[in-house]
Amino acid sequence: YACSGQKCSAQSIILMHENWRSTNLVEQMKALAAQRSLDDLTVGPILSVTTQQVKDHVEALLRIPGAKLLFGGEELNGGAHSIPACYGAVQPTAIFVPIAEMIRSPKVFALVTTEIFGPFQVVTEFSDAEMPLLLEGLERLDEHLTAAVVSNDPTFQQTLLSHSVNGTTYCGLRARTTGAPQNHWFGPAGDPRAAGIGTKEAIQLTWSCHREIVQDVGPVPKDWTIPPRS
Repeated sequence: YACSGQKCSAQSIILMHENWRSTNLVEQMKALAAQRSLDDLTVGPILSVTTQQVKDHVEALLRIPGAKLLFGGEELNGGAHSIPACYGAVQPTAIFVPIAEMIRSPKVFALVTTEIFGPFQVVTEFSDAEMPLLLEGLERLDEHLTAAVVSNDPTFQQTLLSHSVNGTTYCGLRARTTGAPQNHWFGPAGDPRAAGIGTKEAIQLTWSCHREIVQDVGPVPKDWTIPPRS
């Protein structure tokens, strides 16, 4: 929800193993999202979609069998704000959609994976037996800019990494998707003097370069705390 979700590496969908159900992960997400406020601009206007468009998208998702609102879904401050109607003003929002329903048809999959460039994400859950559905969903995605594999199981990490094609992938204990700068290199050895920015060759090299996997194997520092909201 950083930058009100208006960043290329925003976590627009969370594919959560059922093991996480026994934790308070969703409750922690909700609590952290609730700390964002228009007063300190840790949540704010959405430039690419209106409030009504977000609400319409929420309603469409909630019509999927088994879908439910986890938190958010309402206008910021109950509508008591001065953000023009041509912009969006919504609370950080998360909606759960069952993975079997998500992959059930191309139409539903397109709806679930529609990018709302704002503080909005879909959450789904999978079991070990549903791993093929997860991998199928990853393969069906149209955009593969940034992803994260959060796990301390090397076998699970290897399975996901070997069956996905995201350009920049964060993998490990925290695997925070802070952005995709590793793929934005400028030329041989990253030397900007060899960039040729704007040329066909520069575009080909930048977007056809190697895949970047950023590992975070730990240990997590004892004094680590949640970074400030942005």
